Amino acid sequence: MTRRLPPLYALRAFEAAARHASFTRAAEELAITQSAVSRHIRTLEDYFACRLFERRGRSLQLTDPARALLPGLSDGFDALERASATLRADDEVLRLKAPSTLTMRWLLARLSHFRLANPDSEVQLTSAWMDVDKVDFRHEPFDCAVLLSDGQFPDDWESVLLFEEWLIPVCAAADAGPWSLSQLQAAEQLHPTPDRRDWRRWLQATGLSEQVPLKTGQLFDMLELGIVAAARGYGVSIGDLLMVAEDVSTGRLGLPWSTAVFSGDGYYLVWQRGHRAQARLQRLRDYLLAEVAAMQLPSVERVL
Repeated sequence: MTRRLPPLYALRAFEAAARHASFTRAAEELAITQSAVSRHIRTLEDYFACRLFERRGRSLQLTDPARALLPGLSDGFDALERASATLRADDEVLRLKAPSTLTMRWLLARLSHFRLANPDSEVQLTSAWMDVDKVDFRHEPFDCAVLLSDGQFPDDWESVLLFEEWLIPVCAAADAGPWSLSQLQAAEQLHPTPDRRDWRRWLQATGLSEQVPLKTGQLFDMLELGIVAAARGYGVSIGDLLMVAEDVSTGRLGLPWSTAVFSGDGYYLVWQRGHRAQARLQRLRDYLLAEVAAMQLPSVERVL
């Protein structure tokens, strides 16, 4: 039986453009030019004899025929990806996605040791800035990820909590506490998130929100930048207790106030249930859990 199908490259361009609602982002994903995406879409429109996209102001909208086409096409590409994965030549490589600060402060060194101890289990790490930690196993080329989350994941995912997030103020080692309340009130606040949520959580949970005002301060878009600025003496930032532990113990970072607050989230290793590399994923899981258990954390008061 001869299959009557439009060109596969044109279908890929349409699926990516529809998913992103953008020709530009589709072109970036497929590593082609925006004009090439436009040509592929025109090829499909000629094939189906209908429009697939409409411009409404600056937004790109799917037409009714395009909305009808997209679900089946996405399912088809998912099936192709699953079928191809079983024969992938570099099947021994685990592709791991993780947040930038976790990568720099904890994960990168552990993965280096993991590779030495498990030469047959290569892990390819991609460090990503994420305002909200997420991974899309259907459309991103990852086998697993470490995400900061409340632990609510899709039913077809496996997950394991590596460690909880405990927020604690950090400062230059030379300024390490214990501080007085007046010192904390006068300190320059460094915010590792633009919405200042970490300082707000910490002040509320410790009962200090009425005594210590939430200041504007310097705003950063990742935890690592706030920690580095604090270590250099520019103010006090909020860090994660486990991720700052080594710097505190070696005298590179100080704790002005020894109270850590549970954020309600934790760092989870996640992957899809039934993944072909279950044994290697479980080996990585066990290794990371052992590394967490072996860490010596600063002695602090903990507040839920």
